[in-house]
Amino acid sequence: MNHKENSDSGLSTEQRIKNAARKVFHEKGFAATRTRDIAEEAGMNLALLNYYFRSKQKLFDIIMFETLQDFLKIIATVINDPETSLEQKISTFASSYIDQLLQEPQVAFFVINELRNNQKESVLSSLIKNAISDTVFIKQYQQAVAEGKIASVSLLHFLINTVSLTIFPFLGASILKNIGEINEREFKSLMIERKELIPIWVKAMFEAK
Repeated sequence: MNHKENSDSGLSTEQRIKNAARKVFHEKGFAATRTRDIAEEAGMNLALLNYYFRSKQKLFDIIMFETLQDFLKIIATVINDPETSLEQKISTFASSYIDQLLQEPQVAFFVINELRNNQKESVLSSLIKNAISDTVFIKQYQQAVAEGKIASVSLLHFLINTVSLTIFPFLGASILKNIGEINEREFKSLMIERKELIPIWVKAMFEAK
């Protein structure tokens, strides 16, 4: 029995397959992944994998949906917290997503790339809309605008800038490393610095003049 089998020995067969599929799909994407790759990662034969999941597409759809749910779980938790201010929510959002993407840097690219390739943007937009609709965050944003604390601009500008500042560096990581002539350790340090800088930048951009 190999190390992979030892580490997953307490999991059900179905969960072992899903864990392996998540890893392989995230690294290779749908088109480049073979079911044999997933079976090998899970440490089992292909026939057993096919018994639990009849097709690569079915398994991919499950992994995609669960990945989107995990990716959006942070948003739902952060923006519905009645105990934190708007500023604190931005800080927590940036910090939480940077931590997640430092652990799984391929996730952001996987989500964007696969949604585009499979033309399922509506799935993500629907999940995001449901996650942010009628939340504490939106009420705090509207109140801050009404009180003149932040500029009266579209909420979409606010969301676009906050999300882009947090996630884009991971999408362009290889280019940024080459431009800055930095290694992986230095890139991670740069991302950690952004936890404190992003809330400052967002506040400066939208502060009422």
